[in-house]
Amino acid sequence: MQPLHERHLGLTRRQLLGGATGTLGLAALATLFGRRAAANPQAGLQGLPHFAPKVRRVIYLMQTGAPSHVDLFDYKPGLARWRGELLPPSVQMGQRLTTMTQSQRQLVLPGITGFHRHGKSGQWLCDFLPHTGSIADDICIIRSMHTDAINHAPAVTLFLTGAEQPGRPSMGAWLSYGLGSMNEDLPTFMVMTSQDRELSCGQIFYDYYWGSGFLPTRYQGVKLRSNGDPVLYLSNPSGVSNNIRRGQLDDLGALNRIHHEATGDPEIQTRIAQYEMAYRMQTSVPELTDFSNEPRHILDMYGPDVQRRGSFAWNCLMARRMAERGVRFVHLMHAGWDQHQNLPTQLAVQCRDTDQPSAALVKDLKARGLLDDTLVIWGGEFGRTVFVQGDFNRPQYGRDHHGRCFSLWMTGGGIKGGITYGSTDEFCYNVVENPVDAWDFQATILHLLGIDHTRLTYRFQGRQFRLTDVAGEVVQDILA
Repeated sequence: MQPLHERHLGLTRRQLLGGATGTLGLAALATLFGRRAAANPQAGLQGLPHFAPKVRRVIYLMQTGAPSHVDLFDYKPGLARWRGELLPPSVQMGQRLTTMTQSQRQLVLPGITGFHRHGKSGQWLCDFLPHTGSIADDICIIRSMHTDAINHAPAVTLFLTGAEQPGRPSMGAWLSYGLGSMNEDLPTFMVMTSQDRELSCGQIFYDYYWGSGFLPTRYQGVKLRSNGDPVLYLSNPSGVSNNIRRGQLDDLGALNRIHHEATGDPEIQTRIAQYEMAYRMQTSVPELTDFSNEPRHILDMYGPDVQRRGSFAWNCLMARRMAERGVRFVHLMHAGWDQHQNLPTQLAVQCRDTDQPSAALVKDLKARGLLDDTLVIWGGEFGRTVFVQGDFNRPQYGRDHHGRCFSLWMTGGGIKGGITYGSTDEFCYNVVENPVDAWDFQATILHLLGIDHTRLTYRFQGRQFRLTDVAGEVVQDILA
């Protein structure tokens, strides 16, 4: 129980030691905020960006469950003659396998659909991705991604936070902290999720994927819900007018500021900012989610699912609308790519759900002049094995997890369009040229935003942490 004299002072031992010890406390507070301008909580850190940025915002279309690079992006016509043959041990090289396939024979399964060239650049894409083919000259396909993570949650966490273990800030939180906001009426970092129609994938969207980790919680992502109110608790309680609500917030803010002056707790600043943002979002969110003014040809471009709230198509159009309104980091997460037993049926379904909206988003941004300063990313947390999981002579079969190599694409400001970067061996199994890991990927994103990834740090538990941990090299060859 808190001692009587502490209750009288309104302080705990932790608050006393952490924030209210004269100049030492003020110095600690300055470090916590990274010298953030207190008068303008929307501002980023002083000195950022470190150099002229190529882009101002990021839209990350994360495809969780791991899309099969073998079937979608990494065309290997020579695999046809290996169908049903044992994967050579010289290729497999003792790779760690999951318990789902480590006891079975690794029999080669070529891509299940055809590939064709697209655009003037001649990018190879599978026939399930015709709409992505229509933006082939705008995208850079990286075929040499790799990771040591073998299970979904650690792999997703690595790509988003720089570590496989939960607890570190996500990429959007780092950008929110470092660069600040570009608007006053919407959060800096917004998240939307969707799933395949059949709900075939059991992947869970953990809140820490868009969490702030050890950064103040004001920098965490705000998730829009697919059902009910887009954001909980935005509406005024019954019988409370906007004027009354405004007065309540003013009084509450004054009390919180007094408390902050006494304790130095940065979470109080978060509380003040979030109350104010919620008040502004009462107007901005309904306007954001209202598609009534979108022209018919725009809705048609995103596909037949665009009016179904919470669908990937709906989320993609929302992402464009957020980009227009100055949201710094828009994170879409779509589940359904974990095709262990349903590859012959579910891969085509997933592509139908995501191919057209993804391409439409790029075209829409480009038509509005927004692609020049927006980075769009499409990809998952790892790839799928070239060998079959199950028996491909029966209706149900698929591919297991594979981190040795996989593919994703990027487009927008600062990215060379119409190129393929990196390559894999003839079995789509190992990277043989220009490997790119999660930290290289993160370093490149930060570079495009004008950030030296080694200099955006935050001191926690006696150590300077950064998104890219202790690794990461900017992939210069894909930069325009």
